[in-house]
Amino acid sequence: MTEAARRQRLPPDQRREEILVVAERLFAERPYAAVSTTGIAREAGVARGLLNHYFGDKRALYLEVVRRASLLPTIEDVPLPSGSLTERVDAAVHWFLGSITPERATYLTVRAAEGVGEDVEVRSILDQAHDLAAGRVLEMVGGDPEDPAARAVVRSFGELARGAIREWSREATLTREQAHLLLRESLLAVVRQVLPRL
Repeated sequence: MTEAARRQRLPPDQRREEILVVAERLFAERPYAAVSTTGIAREAGVARGLLNHYFGDKRALYLEVVRRASLLPTIEDVPLPSGSLTERVDAAVHWFLGSITPERATYLTVRAAEGVGEDVEVRSILDQAHDLAAGRVLEMVGGDPEDPAARAVVRSFGELARGAIREWSREATLTREQAHLLLRESLLAVVRQVLPRL
């Protein structure tokens, strides 16, 4: 960001968004303790007081970053797929993987899992996001998003999905196409063989 751009007056929503983008990147690159609000403010080109005005403190900003990174695009942003079951499952996997940025991958697979068992607020954000994603996947593949057992099965599939994201985006042991194949075929098996038998 140029110095002129940093000093430019921006609408509050746009300035808040810029701060979030910087915070998301820094928290993805470094452990929580290694990121300071002073550093975030400096990189975002704002006074630290403005950061505090928008988010309160570092903890509140971090929780907002985790919440934002863990939530997938809403189902309203993507039309419900039509066609065969295979096409709908493929569309669901494409929707899921297409929403993964390097920062989001970090939160889904690494940062938010570090000590998450001890952090009730982070665990709550992630649990809500995983349940919401399970409901969306069920809608896309024609399952019943109100069925608690179906949601539990798809949340369990989500653990495989997060593992595939880690292997693709962080370890580079799978390509994106290989991760897509793994998740498509696994979800297809879940929808065809497991959900009908619940």
